[in-house]
Amino acid sequence: MTLGSLIAKARKDAGCSIDELAEATNLRATLLREIEKDDFSHCGGNTYARGHVHNIAKALKADERELVRIFDEEQGTEKRTIRDLLVENSVMRSPDQKRKISRKALLVISVASLGIAGIAQIVISKVSSIDSAVPIVSASPTPTDAPIANVSPLAQPTAQSSFSTGTGVSVIVSAVRAKSWLFVTDASGRTLFSGQISTGSSLSFTADTRLDLKVGNAGGVDLQVNGKKIASIGVDGAVVSVSYGVDS
Repeated sequence: MTLGSLIAKARKDAGCSIDELAEATNLRATLLREIEKDDFSHCGGNTYARGHVHNIAKALKADERELVRIFDEEQGTEKRTIRDLLVENSVMRSPDQKRKISRKALLVISVASLGIAGIAQIVISKVSSIDSAVPIVSASPTPTDAPIANVSPLAQPTAQSSFSTGTGVSVIVSAVRAKSWLFVTDASGRTLFSGQISTGSSLSFTADTRLDLKVGNAGGVDLQVNGKKIASIGVDGAVVSVSYGVDS
């Protein structure tokens, strides 16, 4: 059975309608019908689709890890070697393809190789003669030379925790209860962050007029907008989109 048919079966076994499942997961009923037909093209990419599968499994009390594993198995990219990709795109020939080289081509290659070797020998000879004519000057350290500072191995750069395209509105996202994936853009559509925020860490965002956030695990994070802590934006595992402006 495919992932879509497994989800449909789990929903029917749970006695849950499409509309009831849509209300429980905050997903559109049309999108749920597409997912049950193994159509994930309107989910916004594999990251969002994986989050939808997780939320659906949780709402139906199904095995979340197993359904996500099946999603990765069915929707994952096929692993191919670099040689296969080069052959497929005609960049190189397949090992079993014999390439015929004419005698004329071999002669041209031989003559060109001899010419290159001769030019290289001339250049090397000239460089050697110039080097032998230049006196070698050795510099001795003076009392005024400053010592080189020792760099501590602990002085490593830290991960970026703040992102800004202005100062009109600010949002701090703190993963206080669980990790979550996060997508943040400003009013002009520029992406400030796309990735995962780990448990116990915080990320700060500022922009001129507006910040748009999409949170993959709304119940795991707290938000502080323009210096004020706001109420929870959702439950564990819920995918929630929010926007905040200068007056929020």
